[in-house]
Amino acid sequence: MSQGELKKLVIKAYKDEKFNDAVGDGEFTTLVNPEKYMVAYKPEYEEQQGQGTSGTQPKFTKIAPQELDLDLLFDSSGVIDGEANHTDGIIDKIEAFKRIVFDYNGEEHKPYYLMVKWGALLFKGSLVDLSIEYRLFAPDGTPLRANAKLKIKGTVDDDLRVARENNQSPDLTHYRKVKAGETLPLMCHRIYGDPKYYLEIAKVNNITQFRKLKPGQELFFPPLQKFA
Repeated sequence: MSQGELKKLVIKAYKDEKFNDAVGDGEFTTLVNPEKYMVAYKPEYEEQQGQGTSGTQPKFTKIAPQELDLDLLFDSSGVIDGEANHTDGIIDKIEAFKRIVFDYNGEEHKPYYLMVKWGALLFKGSLVDLSIEYRLFAPDGTPLRANAKLKIKGTVDDDLRVARENNQSPDLTHYRKVKAGETLPLMCHRIYGDPKYYLEIAKVNNITQFRKLKPGQELFFPPLQKFA
């Protein structure tokens, strides 16, 4: 990807914590990329009172899961994309967004697992907080602009750097875009050192015609130990 190419932030919903079973229509692409995002790292300690001391001695216990804070913009005023919609406003867009990040997975009775992808950011987790602030309205009160604030608690450690480093280790998760002439066995050989995993990769990516890959198609390659 060239440095001048604009890539939008995408949130994908999954039914399982391994991020293999994607929700059919569970993908959201932001209208405008956020100005910032914050990833919080929180070491946890327990306070212990030392015998004969006047203060407590903090003892490290563990690193808590990372947390990702995002602010996303919704707008139907026409200022951003030139397509004003004062009749329905942003209600439909907000509801579609909530179905992805907030609605319950009926099988597990909990919100879907979320994967956030944008440039160097690759974050997997579950929604723990969502607030929506409506900021602009049509004369009849229809909301035309809103900011959604999300907090997502990570389910895996340190995924922030994975997309940027593109590490070749077969023990890491990989995302690849198919290039002209590439086959699934060839891609498996390059990532895992063995083409034999192509059937498993076809399955996790819901590919039925693995001999007809399309250039530009993005594929997910789980860590090698998943197949061990």
